[in-house]
Amino acid sequence: MSDSDDEDIPQLSSHALAALQEFYAEQKQQSDLGGDDKYNIGIIEENWQLSQFWYSQETALRLATEAVAAAGEGGRIACVSAPSVYQKLRALHREDISVYIFEYDKRFAIYGEEYIFYDYNNPLDLPEKIATHSFDIVIADPPYLSKECLRKTSETIKYLTQGKILLCTGAVMEEEAAKLLGVKMCKFIPKHTRTLGNEFRCYVNYDSGLDREI
Repeated sequence: MSDSDDEDIPQLSSHALAALQEFYAEQKQQSDLGGDDKYNIGIIEENWQLSQFWYSQETALRLATEAVAAAGEGGRIACVSAPSVYQKLRALHREDISVYIFEYDKRFAIYGEEYIFYDYNNPLDLPEKIATHSFDIVIADPPYLSKECLRKTSETIKYLTQGKILLCTGAVMEEEAAKLLGVKMCKFIPKHTRTLGNEFRCYVNYDSGLDREI
């Protein structure tokens, strides 16, 4: 092939090449997520631009166990912006519960029909198959530590739940959470895989195992 032939081959710009590489990386990640491995916490990496911080294995297990107990046999659980709890629930292989993940990040669409695209800015923009008050318990972790985010997420929570609420957010939101959702702070202190700058706590509106030592 001559030099002139080389010149005729289209060349990608650096921006286009970077975008293509990112696309292939995402495709590879999705193809790697198969079987039980796809429920491992951390298999989908945190995106700090989306304010994502995954729970530690111990915390995710404690919250998942609490959710199963609160939902009861054949219960329905909604995980709103709390993907690591969803992943742990599915890793427990509990076939007697129904679980949905409500999440803005479309990488979690690998979970098929259990994935519901969710943008807290449009708190009630949900598909028809998600009926009002159709979940025994809602576990929610608003992505941003702000009154606006908590207020909008609270609209979603109250739409979804039959009554029980398990909220995970900063300690500074205690008063606002009580006002919006009638929840109280638990003794259990959740941990993340990375250290956060703000103290993080759990809140419930029912008699919870998170207030008892195990």
